[in-house]
Amino acid sequence: MKRIQLHAFKIAGVGHTAIGTWRNPYNQEHRYTSLDYWIDTARTLERGMFDSLFIADFPGLNDIYQGSADAALREAVAVPLNDPAMAVSAMAAATNHLGFALTASTTYEQPYSFARRMTTLDHLTRGRIGWNIVTSATASAARNLGLDRQIPHDERYAIAEEFMEVVYRLWEGSWEDDAVIRDADRGVFTDPDRVHPVDHHGKYFSVPDAFMCEPSPQRTPALFQAGASSAGQQFAVKHAEAVFLVGTDVASLRKATASSKQLATAQGRPTESLKFIAGVSVVVAPTDEQAQVKLRQQLSYVSAEGTLARHASLMQVDFGSVDIDAPLQYIDTDGIRSLLERFTVGDPDRVWTPRQVGALLARSLGGITIVGSPTTVADRLEELMEDADIDGINVYDNLPLRTLPEFVDLVVPELQRRGRVRREYASDTLRGNITEGADRLPDSHAGARYRRSSRVSQPPAAAAI
Repeated sequence: MKRIQLHAFKIAGVGHTAIGTWRNPYNQEHRYTSLDYWIDTARTLERGMFDSLFIADFPGLNDIYQGSADAALREAVAVPLNDPAMAVSAMAAATNHLGFALTASTTYEQPYSFARRMTTLDHLTRGRIGWNIVTSATASAARNLGLDRQIPHDERYAIAEEFMEVVYRLWEGSWEDDAVIRDADRGVFTDPDRVHPVDHHGKYFSVPDAFMCEPSPQRTPALFQAGASSAGQQFAVKHAEAVFLVGTDVASLRKATASSKQLATAQGRPTESLKFIAGVSVVVAPTDEQAQVKLRQQLSYVSAEGTLARHASLMQVDFGSVDIDAPLQYIDTDGIRSLLERFTVGDPDRVWTPRQVGALLARSLGGITIVGSPTTVADRLEELMEDADIDGINVYDNLPLRTLPEFVDLVVPELQRRGRVRREYASDTLRGNITEGADRLPDSHAGARYRRSSRVSQPPAAAAI
């Protein structure tokens, strides 16, 4: 029986999957600036045997709707928003096994400094760091991070490919496993012959020298990706170990899974090396009736306009300056094309208007929504695993400090009783838990070809002192 992987989906701020619910008296999202908020969340997830806390991020303001960020600021559409990495060390110190998957953009990071930051976190967490690789589709990020214009969609993926080559060289190839020898008698901490320059001179990046960090427990962090466009899928099946899927119905999830597996097979990658994780909103209570009451209470605070403002930036289509009751048409944008495709060319049996899109996304609380008692929710999750051909779920934290504790206390025991959720962790590293394999990249992964073999049997080179 397949285990259900559990991940929790949050941002380091306010206004993520259910826009407007900051007004709900049960919502504690305004406490995002407190370490206690993050430590309590991490401890809850580890108690529930979650694989990771998956933290999304957006490097710019949502300012496409009506040509400004006013709606985003009023409605708290991913603003205010902090750096997602800053609380990880505190959460790691309060837990022993929970992983932390951080979102960072290949468009706006520099590979050398980024690789160093991730290696540091992998050391400090003892191998529990993951990276959600994104290319970013926010125009304000380009303006505020030194670019004259937003980089076109497909070029962002070309940059991402070169970025990955550089970080693989840094993580996998620069330092041999046994480079650090700490030979006090000879005064040699690191053997220089076992540390190698990257010597990369590409179209977008130049990184000539050796990496600064010794290898961390995973070397390369566990790799996540959520690209659903043609370019995004090709990128995901090459690099990702877990693919995050977003959809409001089972059919779209199954289609995405099948398409990715087909692409992986064409690239010669084993499909079992890819895990598929679907975004899910869960509203649970002791009875089905009580859960429906809770759902209605939550939906009463969701903002359709705020939802449209969020997706205007993601799709790069200003829904504030068009007739929201006119049919939505697909156009090539520099935004997240898969989101626009979902309601245009991806749904040939229906014509959608922006108003209908906003209403659907508001009602869905961001993705597949499952409502009911612990037994009902467990039944639906098992059906979803089978019908969508997925490996796990990303639970949206729509009401922080309430949604996840209720899932852990009510749903997890029922899933454990059915043998769907483990009772203890299988590995000390995030990669080991999500892949149920080794701590480091498998030989079949694209990044593995950059690694160097260890030379443990050779005596350390004499140091010139």
